[in-house]
Amino acid sequence: MEKPKQDEDLIRDQEDAAAQEAGNIGGAGGADDVEDEAQRPVAEAGGGEAEGFEEAEKQLVENAGDMGSPDPSEHAGKPEAERSDAEYGEADHVESSELEDDAAGS
Repeated sequence: MEKPKQDEDLIRDQEDAAAQEAGNIGGAGGADDVEDEAQRPVAEAGGGEAEGFEEAEKQLVENAGDMGSPDPSEHAGKPEAERSDAEYGEADHVESSELEDDAAGS
């Protein structure tokens, strides 16, 4: 059974509309605004912009800079002095039982 002409036109229009909508996903690329065709490959490759990396890094530096807050090291106490009168004990020496058994069995 053959489709009526109206149905084919409707299907074609819907397909064209879907293709147009899919083409707009992700927004306009940098190559769409190029006036000089020699610059199109540069714009398609990002044109030196790493997806906003430079701008994000600039904002990070601005936000991480001195924001007028006090330096916390100013409020820290003095370091505790080393104790020179400390006494340290001897390390524990445990003889292995394996050595004694091997020596006795030889």
